[in-house]
Amino acid sequence: MTKQIVVVTGGESGIGAACAKAFGAAGARVAVLYFADHEGAQASAAAVTDAGGEAITIQADVSDEASVNAAFGAIEAQWGAAAVLVNSAGVNMTGVAVRDMPLAHWQRTIDTDLTGAFLASRRFLTGRGAATGGDVAIIQISSIHAHAVRAGGADYCAAKAGLNKLVETLAIEEAARGIRVNAIEPGMILTPMNARAQSDLAYRASLERNIPAGRAGEASEVADLAVFLASDKARYITGARIPIDGGLSLMQALGA
Repeated sequence: MTKQIVVVTGGESGIGAACAKAFGAAGARVAVLYFADHEGAQASAAAVTDAGGEAITIQADVSDEASVNAAFGAIEAQWGAAAVLVNSAGVNMTGVAVRDMPLAHWQRTIDTDLTGAFLASRRFLTGRGAATGGDVAIIQISSIHAHAVRAGGADYCAAKAGLNKLVETLAIEEAARGIRVNAIEPGMILTPMNARAQSDLAYRASLERNIPAGRAGEASEVADLAVFLASDKARYITGARIPIDGGLSLMQALGA
């Protein structure tokens, strides 16, 4: 990955921050895209450089077309066209039942988790033009909740299910150009999205009892998978949806 240009959306925290650091450790140039947390983005950039890579930070709202286009334009002006895109920007489920969900809640999740991935993926592809060959990859951070639904999660589950279909469609559209497109489906990962599980050990233990592996995952484990999928070692993998959940998604319907 030495000198490869990698774009990570949502790079200011959680899985995005871990991915930025991991690609930095592989020698990449990493553009850390962030929404509002400038300090978090700066910390991610520092982690990239400390690991041996290069980093820039760019503010972007992935749900806004002009903002996404401007961010990629800035990256291309400084480094050139990106070879790897990791779409990690996202918001979590609202916990509100459909009958009670305001349209604004639904729209915010869809706009960020699904439309944001579409806009970033499209701009990544058009920035490369008709070029073919090389290790070119799009990695979408999806979720096991794309298919293992939860009450109160209609907005998030729908967005991630749509994201998986975006992955599969892009994979067949771009395969002839040598561009691979895959989804990572995390389960319970200890990130700010699971803040209570990070701070409340009893609560975390109550959830980990449902995981065959007996523990929650670390963001670095997801990042390691992302680096692999972007590498030449994964050159024949495209259109895949890979769970990383300690077996949690296999536990459906066991009580029925």
